[in-house]
Amino acid sequence: MTSSERPPTIDPVAAARWHAAAPVVSPWLHEEVARRMEDRLQWIRQAPESWCHWDAVRGGLQAHALVSARYPKARCQIYETAAHCENSARQALAKPWWSPARWSAGNPQLGMPADASVQMLWANMALHTAADPQALIAQWHRALAVDGYLMFSCLGPDTLRELHAVYAELGWPPAGHAFTDMHDWGDMLVHAGFAEPVMDMERITLTFATPERLVQELRELGCNLHPDRFPSLRGRRWREKLYQVLSDRLADPQQGGQLALTFEIIYGHAFKPAPRVRVSSSSAVSLQDMRTMLRQGGKEN
Repeated sequence: MTSSERPPTIDPVAAARWHAAAPVVSPWLHEEVARRMEDRLQWIRQAPESWCHWDAVRGGLQAHALVSARYPKARCQIYETAAHCENSARQALAKPWWSPARWSAGNPQLGMPADASVQMLWANMALHTAADPQALIAQWHRALAVDGYLMFSCLGPDTLRELHAVYAELGWPPAGHAFTDMHDWGDMLVHAGFAEPVMDMERITLTFATPERLVQELRELGCNLHPDRFPSLRGRRWREKLYQVLSDRLADPQQGGQLALTFEIIYGHAFKPAPRVRVSSSSAVSLQDMRTMLRQGGKEN
């Protein structure tokens, strides 16, 4: 993917800085989205023999327990792309010696999954902060075995629409980078080699009693990655003005006067099909490719 094809409103340096220093917590919204995504697994008939949890700490440790309980015999690989989250994942997910689960599937293994090594890749609320999302999707594709499937979620374009409107009205720089539409994510999945992408979305409204609590929640979820964001730190007066504006503009009478923010949640699901053999005037098919195609043909029949 060339730099011109990357999301135009993400500052890659800021994205890398955030990724390396993101809070070592599983935000409430991430856990809630993961819980809803886990519920979708009931529609998938084939249980994976192994699965990868991509960025488990930020994606949701409670949700990890739900997925593990659904697939108790499946081997689990955890890959924390941020080094500062790895120890937290190891401590949080290690099973005690007396736990029966320790001797069934064993403790999760940490590290990058090998190519074609897992039947399910679970990536919750990670894609929307990637400076090069097509490259990230390609990584997921490589990790999956043929007939394996991807389960992911991310934020969509309507996220924080109330906050964006306030910033625009006051003539301030953008409140955050633009999020990708679910149809564009579907196109990227196909471009990466996935098949049968299924995209869905919903909107979740969160309410906050105070502007301070609202800002605290946003800081746990992410940061402003727009290249045209405020170029430097603001002082106490600006922060006080921000709190006052949020109190005035985001108060929702239908929510008892609490401050309301919208989050658009996108869910994606896609399979990794068998590789296609390129046809030319002179073609050669390896024995391994032939075996893969024969096995795939037997399943379809």
